[in-house]
Amino acid sequence: MASKITSRALQSLLGQPTLRQTSTRNAAKWSSALTSRASYSSQADLPPPPLLVKLKGDLKTAMRAKDATRLSVLRSVLAATLNASKTASPIQTDVQLVALLRKTARSCQESVTEFRGAGREDLAEKEEAQIRVLDEYTAGSGVESVSETQLREMAAAVKAALASEGITDAKAATGEAMKRLFAPGGPLDGKDVDKKEASKIVREVIAAAA
Repeated sequence: MASKITSRALQSLLGQPTLRQTSTRNAAKWSSALTSRASYSSQADLPPPPLLVKLKGDLKTAMRAKDATRLSVLRSVLAATLNASKTASPIQTDVQLVALLRKTARSCQESVTEFRGAGREDLAEKEEAQIRVLDEYTAGSGVESVSETQLREMAAAVKAALASEGITDAKAATGEAMKRLFAPGGPLDGKDVDKKEASKIVREVIAAAA
């Protein structure tokens, strides 16, 4: 590629933006940024989830106690919530925060398997210690968990309701069942449940013969 661009025509041929294109793109970026800032501002008006407040308080306590394991966990979780606050999907409820804790625990468990496979029992034990801390916060979150048995019972009840309404197509019934289960005021609203796992179970229940 030439070290110096001498004309807008050459810029266009090389696939590089012209000054007008750059100005248009910059204007779009500024517009997007202003929209995002307005969104962040509205998010800031919402009170933080109680569990998040606890995590921040426990971070200070862990620092004073020099609890390395808890510090590592809390810093990781709080960093993830901060990153989420800069996106279109900020963590605004304890349910969302518990989902993050469970996701982090799953990641730690994967690391345990990898470290043990590599013969690094010391690192595996560190990950397991972090999982115990994550599980402690999940258990004490106050967010109600739903067992697989309960989830299957809920899915079966929704399936029966859909059948009475004439909705029997598997694909349509699965989508409608998920909407009803997670709708505001629905059986799974505000519950600690993995949506991917819920979707899998709902599909199985819908597909099963009556």
